[in-house]
Parts: sequence; structure tokens; C-alpha cells
Amino acid sequence: MTTWALEAEGISKFFPGVKALNNVSLRIKSGSVHALMGENGAGKSTLMKCLIGIYRPDSGKIRIKGKEVEFADTLDAMRSGISMIHQELNLVPYMTVAENIWLGREPVRYGLVDHSSLNSKTRDLLSSLNIRLSPDQYVGELSIAGQQMVEIAKAVSWDADVVIMDEPTSTLTETEVDHLFTIIRDLRSKGKAIIYISHKMDEIFSITDEVSVFRDGNWIGSDITENYSRQSLITQMVGRELTQLFPKFNNAIGEDVLTVRNLSRKNVFSDISFTLRKGEILGVAGLVGAGRSEVMETIFGVEKADSGEILIDGVPISINSPSNAIEQGLAFLTEDRKKSGLFLVLSVLENMSIVNMPEYSGRAGFVSHVQMAKDCMEQVRRLNIKTPTMDQIINNLSGGNQQKVLIARWLLAQPKILILDEPTRGIDVGAKAEIYKLVSELANRGVAIILVSSELPEILGLSDRVMVMHGGKITGILNKEEADQETILSLASQ
Repeated sequence: MTTWALEAEGISKFFPGVKALNNVSLRIKSGSVHALMGENGAGKSTLMKCLIGIYRPDSGKIRIKGKEVEFADTLDAMRSGISMIHQELNLVPYMTVAENIWLGREPVRYGLVDHSSLNSKTRDLLSSLNIRLSPDQYVGELSIAGQQMVEIAKAVSWDADVVIMDEPTSTLTETEVDHLFTIIRDLRSKGKAIIYISHKMDEIFSITDEVSVFRDGNWIGSDITENYSRQSLITQMVGRELTQLFPKFNNAIGEDVLTVRNLSRKNVFSDISFTLRKGEILGVAGLVGAGRSEVMETIFGVEKADSGEILIDGVPISINSPSNAIEQGLAFLTEDRKKSGLFLVLSVLENMSIVNMPEYSGRAGFVSHVQMAKDCMEQVRRLNIKTPTMDQIINNLSGGNQQKVLIARWLLAQPKILILDEPTRGIDVGAKAEIYKLVSELANRGVAIILVSSELPEILGLSDRVMVMHGGKITGILNKEEADQETILSLASQ
């Protein structure tokens, strides 16, 4: 008889104007890894939030090992045997690794937190997971990949029967992904059930036993992983075949638009020199920690360079702030949309129009709301952004639709130079195809684009040239004909 670690039966969840889940059911076996697949907005994360106690379902039942449960909050769910690694990190930056892992469960002595015991417990946990972090390191000082490892350790620390992993590898290197898979196999061998959400097909076929597919808030189908092919899974997810992921445009590459000479920041990167041409897509590859994002932040004025110069159209310029960079025709889609991109309490309309607000303000200081709404609605249609209204709070949208809103924000600004840092992180294959088409169209119109990505198929499929970084230095710049996976990985790991 099958042992069901978790059963969700007839779950529905409604938000204003949106049916996020429509009578969906899911059963997860103990000792198995079960993938949840679907486009952004399909309902995967909403279902998981119902299972972990963040949301209360409007209808349906949840059972753990046959026992029906109702959760008052996430703490209640975790005490009942469900833990979750969230796609968006939920850590306290000014607290240590140990304090984050055991928050609310700290060992106490004489009425005070026993830091010696706390660090000892953490050391044992990290050692069992082979995670090389110090218990007393502040989380805010760790890389995003390091913080993800803390999230993984925190989820495992509950000794839960069901562990939900929502895009757990989005910030990890290939080596770190292998490490996570070792942890997953160990948990599976101990009879734990893993719910695994990812848009990376290779991971699904590598680590999972079963797959369930969701579309538009509905359950579409479930089967053992080996019965799916890549194409059949994509077709079930998006309801159509994707014939070509990377569109082909014969974009005419023009003169140099951006020139970077000997740009350096102490202990971060050094002697960065490259050019970017009109209508060109320059891919930037490298492992996590190579310094790619830091270079882009410096070019955009988020951080200040110690030396070097930046030229636009051959003219040396000084960029002291992001607003200054925007005036010079630059736009920057950041790596971490929630930390440095979105205003989570504002609406879709406000998030989309905020950079271009001066364009909608007349001499008297009045905002032309009609034109603003018209332009924003055009972007919603163009990018196929799924939102019930323009007044929807952006935090209620799926991660992929939030990302599209950020892209729309920069399109409204009509930049000369567009920097995209991990533009498809956490985005489903259908949305990726839409963004790839858009990026290619922009380049074809003469926009100069820098594409920072950890996904080599993305770099190879879109780039006209590829710049590779390692350890804060450029290790090579390849023409399209020279660029292949082996050469890029070799340059990225020098």
C-alpha cells in the first residue's frame, strides 16, 4: 500500500479578479522527489503557500500521513512536518547563520540564548550537510548562493516529513547544484518526501521520480518522470508546442555605443575593458562570484569605481548614480528583483511607470494618467503580463510576471543601452521564449544589450559575442563562431 506523505484534495484559492487554484489535487509519496511544473502564474507557488500555512485555502483538504490538518500559520505547518525553501530568500541579514537557522527555536540557558550550544548545533547540522559556512557569519555578508545554502540548512533542521523546494538552484553554481542533489538523495533515502519546483528541464529529469503539471490554476496531469520527454512536458505545460526557443534575426551591428576602459573596484574586479556596439547582444558568462553583476552595478552607478573610465558614443562620461545613468540612456534589470527592483507594496502601474514618470509630468507638475495607463497597457499586451488589473499590488503576481513588469519599466524608458542581469531566473519556458524574442527584437531595432546569464544555452542562443569572467577579471571575449560550451566553461574556471 502506497504511503502518502502529503495529500491535497480539491484545493481552490481566489484573489481579487484571479482564480489562482481551481479544485486541484496532489499526492506525494514518502521517499520520493515530486516535481511541480508549469508556467509562471500556473498556481504552483500558491498551492505550496497553502500547504505551508501562508495562505488558507478557500476550499479543499490537506492531509499529512492520512491525518487531516489545518494550519494557522507557517510555524504550525512546520511543527506538523512541512518545511519550505522559498524562491525569494527569507533571511535576516544582520543575524548570524546560526541565529537564522534556529530563529524562534534557540537553546536557552538561565533565560538567555545559549550561543555556545546554538553554534555547536549549527556546526553539526552544516557538517552533516557538508555546507562550508561558519555559524557566526552574518548572513548579510554571504553571497546569494551562500544564503541559499542557509535556507536549505534551515529547512532540513526541522526534520520535516515533507520538504518543499521552490527554485532552489536559481543562484547556485554547477558544483553547488550537485551538492544540493546529494542532500536531496540523502533525504529521499531517509523516507522524506521532496516537492521540487524548477523551470530547469535538466534538473527535473536528473533528480525527480514523478512530475505533476499545472496550467492556469488547474491540475493538468501527473506521471512518473521517465514517461515524459522534454517536448511532451513543455507541450503539457504551455498548451502548445514551442518550435523555436531562440529567434533568429539578422540584426545589423553598428558603431561602438559603450566603451569601458580599465574599470576597477578594489577586491571586487580589476582592469575591465570591453566595447558594446549598436544592435549587439553581448553575453557575459562566468560562475557565481566571478564579478559580473558587480561590474554592471558599477557601470550603472550603483557602486563607484576606484579607477577606469566609461565612454558613451566615444565621449567620456561620469556616472555617479542610477538616475544619472538613466539620463545617459542606460537601463539595468537587476539580478534580485525583490531586493533592488520592485516596490512590493505598489501596483503594477506604479512599478511599471516609476522610471518614466518625468515624461508623464507636464510643466504644471500634473501627471498625464491617461497616457501613462495607455503606454503601460500596451506593455502588458506586448509582454503577455498576467494581471487582473493595472491596480493589482505587484507582490500578488507570480515571479515571472513580476519580472516582465520590470522589463516593461525599462522599455518605457526607451534606453540606448540595456543591461539584463539574469533576466529569466525563475521564469518558465514559455515566458523565456517571449523574453528571448523581445531581446532579439530590441537588438534588431538598434538597442545595445548586455546579457548576464548563468544559463549557457541562453548565452549561446542569443549572443553576438561572449565575454567570460573569472575572479573579477575578463578571461576572454569570444566571437559567436568561437563560443561553445566547452570553451566558455574552460575560461570561466581558470
